[in-house]
Amino acid sequence: MNQHIVIIGSGFAGLWSALSAARLLVQHQREDITVTMLAPQPVLTMRPRLYEANPAALDFPLSRLLEACGVRFIGGAATKIDTQNQCIHYLPSAEKIEKTLPFTRVILASGSVLNRNNIPGAQEFAFDINDIDSARRLEDHLHTLAAQPASPGRDTVVICGGGLTGVELALELPSRLRKLFGEQALPRIIVVDSGKRIGAAFSEELGNIIATASQCQSVEWRSECRVTHIDSHGVELSDGSNIACFTSVITAGVNASPLAGQINAKRDAQGRLFVNDMLCVEGESSVYAAGDIAHAHCDDSGHTALMSCQHAIPMGKFAGYNAVASLLHISPLPYRQPDYVTCVDLGEWGAVYTETWQQRVCMTRQEAKQLKQTITHELIAPPQDRTQAFSLADPLAQFVEMTQE
Repeated sequence: MNQHIVIIGSGFAGLWSALSAARLLVQHQREDITVTMLAPQPVLTMRPRLYEANPAALDFPLSRLLEACGVRFIGGAATKIDTQNQCIHYLPSAEKIEKTLPFTRVILASGSVLNRNNIPGAQEFAFDINDIDSARRLEDHLHTLAAQPASPGRDTVVICGGGLTGVELALELPSRLRKLFGEQALPRIIVVDSGKRIGAAFSEELGNIIATASQCQSVEWRSECRVTHIDSHGVELSDGSNIACFTSVITAGVNASPLAGQINAKRDAQGRLFVNDMLCVEGESSVYAAGDIAHAHCDDSGHTALMSCQHAIPMGKFAGYNAVASLLHISPLPYRQPDYVTCVDLGEWGAVYTETWQQRVCMTRQEAKQLKQTITHELIAPPQDRTQAFSLADPLAQFVEMTQE
């Protein structure tokens, strides 16, 4: 009897789960186990680059790669996960009638969503760059503004949140807006963040670099503050002040995909499912999770994997391997990723690269910028063919570290 491994999601965790599972099945010459990816489209969105202009170029097609690796693709959106009967209810793309898909093992890799509900007006008036469609809407909006006359509202952008996404978007926008509005334009970028200092989400050393780059590009920070209301003309802050702007962007408040809520298992404050070292959901032997939807320990020091492709890629490799291993009755591999690096794009100033969980600064300016571009344009791009895919999908192979060569 055939067995089925279903992977929900085509992001970094989903893609590498599929490739890792397919690789192990080929190694063991098992054709009685099917690997299926379920996602709206067979594309990988380069989410770490959605702060850039031209987001339409950041979708990478996966159909040929999946077919070459023996992974079946089904276009659709999962609506219900029935763990008792081991089947997934899904709505096929461009159809209105739900279908079901049986599974022996399922890997949840459906990512995360942005929570806009905590700011009045955000749902109607704010933008975000959490996915390709949202980034395109922001891009279209900025192009529309370029046809309007200069004004404080047109030329001001408020970034709601000073984490990684907020920093990279804020530092990219000055040059991006000058290209749209004209080199004589004076765009005003304001980051509103609840932290006590600039870059409070990072180490003090890294925060100081972000502060320097912000000052050099006239990016303002409103620390110890938050946005309390948004409309089409501006934002209101918790200190009672108002900022006239036609563009506000939400970059904070990310939660795990709502699919996690359908699993009867423990979840953290962000809705992520607690998983064991094999990335199997606690209490659900047929369900694995990887990427933004998983609360996983990545070392023996208590560090938890972050919602980033840096953690999603290796987690996918381990999840795919272990889901297959459980069916082949071979030893699983505990997920471990002790090394942690950060590489933050800081616009025209350059970038900053850090190592360790303490975020020790190792590289800055243009040297770090070149590394950032190597990471986002080459190292995390999808494999070109089956040979490369299976070579990189080995969980025990040294992951391409984002370190200085």
